[in-house]
Amino acid sequence: MNLYAILRRDGFADGATLEAAAARSTEVGNDMPDDIRWIRSYVLGEKGGTLGTVCIYQASSEDAIRKHAQTADLPVSEIIPIADTVIVRPDPE
Repeated sequence: MNLYAILRRDGFADGATLEAAAARSTEVGNDMPDDIRWIRSYVLGEKGGTLGTVCIYQASSEDAIRKHAQTADLPVSEIIPIADTVIVRPDPE
């Protein structure tokens, strides 16, 4: 599996909408264990007051990411293959 960043700009009206989307994503992802694995997400405060995310996934392909997003009713603005990881410090809590 390869590592990808999925950018979801202005995808969620508020925290409750994002939480519901995360539940759908988890449920659909659990049905596709050989094709996709959600690693983590960073929530973005968008200019218009909505929320976006940068999601890190392991996936068998970009098509698997698109299938997952379509099935879970998730927006996808961009899929970016991750070439390498450089960790300077662990993520803050």
